[in-house]
Amino acid sequence: MSPLLPDRETVFFRNAAGSVVFHSTGYVELAWGPGRLGLDELQAFYEQALTLLKSTDSGKILSSHGQRQPLSAAAQQWLTGDWIPRAIRQGGFRYCAIVEGQDPVHRLSTQGVVAASPVGVEFKRFQHRADAEAWLGSQRAR
Repeated sequence: MSPLLPDRETVFFRNAAGSVVFHSTGYVELAWGPGRLGLDELQAFYEQALTLLKSTDSGKILSSHGQRQPLSAAAQQWLTGDWIPRAIRQGGFRYCAIVEGQDPVHRLSTQGVVAASPVGVEFKRFQHRADAEAWLGSQRAR
């Protein structure tokens, strides 16, 4: 996408977890809400993100954690053992910029997912969204 064109956001999916948004500058955003989630809601959210990754061929995710609650152990295990490997294979998932959440316990849960994730995705954590967007923009599309 041309850097001279403004970024356009398209909400692709929304549930209790938050919104899955496509940015015309070439990435999928996971805009998390603050509520506690059941595993089914979280899985539906991520499955929609995978559908969007497949259809856009971007390979990039910006995960805006904000006030997201820490993920359960079952959710972390599902992400690292199931969803991330499928997203790499099926959706070309290669880059994930994480804008840190407010809760220190949440940041530990995020670190657990990053540390247990399979090889193939480069994760980078940021305090500020603009820095995360700049980093994603500097990465080649798949």
